Parts: sequence; structure tokens; C-alpha cells
Amino acid sequence: MNSTQASAALQCAGDTGDGAVTLQAPVTEGDAVTESLLEVPAIEWDVEAPYVEAVSVQSQHLDRFGHTNNVVYLSWLEQVAWGHSVSLGLDFEAYERIGAGCVARRHELDYLAATYAGDRLWLATWVHENDFRLSMWRRYQIVRESDRKTVLRGQTHWVCVDMKSGRPRRMPPEFKAYTPWPRRAAELGSA
Repeated sequence: MNSTQASAALQCAGDTGDGAVTLQAPVTEGDAVTESLLEVPAIEWDVEAPYVEAVSVQSQHLDRFGHTNNVVYLSWLEQVAWGHSVSLGLDFEAYERIGAGCVARRHELDYLAATYAGDRLWLATWVHENDFRLSMWRRYQIVRESDRKTVLRGQTHWVCVDMKSGRPRRMPPEFKAYTPWPRRAAELGSA
């Protein structure tokens, strides 16, 4: 993911007192990325301090029923997963350098409510489990800003593969960055 693909990427951190979080973050509206002070509203996340990005539903995201098409959500989940990976220092160039990367083996998505053009959504992700051998599981939560309703929950099973052969391989030491949440949060808090 490059800087034009990063949208409102941030790690929730400081509380402003009313439950909202204010951070400096790149914000995407359409195709433009600008640096902006972004306030993440008080949202009841499934885990404390997930990695978060923001998107706005556009007309091109809608299906013939007039709501966000299911495949668009999957695209957003891939986007937020890459954003999180990049924030951990594991972009595609790092994958190429170390000769290993992660590919999706299985997606599970629970659509809980429809979203429509103009809705602003907060995409959250975190590593839920990692065997540090071949597999890790990443979870997702999408929340509509206007009513703070969770509209989607999902998870992806990722498998480590060799970048040249495409075959499964043991995770390299660099993949310790994919430590499951909240264990990683505890480690960061003690640093």
C-alpha cells in the first residue's frame, strides 16, 4: 500500500476526555490524501485500541439495491489490513526483501446492517491469533459514524508463503510484529 492508498490510518491512542480520540493522520477523501487532524469518535470497539481507517461510501460502492455492495466491504478489509501491516513496518517491499508474505486463505464476513452513499465508516482491524509458524487470524469491525452501529464483523485466516514459489513457509522473525492484540498493546504500554 502506498501513501495514496492509506486512508485515515491511525492507531487509536489518546483520549480527549469525551471518549473521542484526536490524532494526526493521513485522511483520504476520494483519491486525495491530505494530512489532517482527525478526530475518531467514541466507538465501542471489540478490542481496545485497534488499528483504524476511515472511508466514506460513494455512489460507485453501491449495488442495484442501493446499498454498499458486499465485495466492496472485502476490498475495504484488505485495505485496512495492508494499512495495519504497513504501520507495523511490513509493506510489500519488506515482504520482497525477507522473501515471505501473507495471503488470504479464508474470509468470514457477518453483514449486520446496510450502509449507503454518504455514510462515513470506521474500519478497525487487529491480529487476533498467530501461531508464529504458518497461520494468523485477523479480525475486523466496521462502524457507521452517524449512529456508532457496527455494520460488519469479519475475520481472515492468513497463511505465510514464500514470495518466489508461493508455497507455505514458516514465518520469519520479522513477523513477530503480527503479535495478537491485546498482548501487543500490553507490550507497547510497557515500552
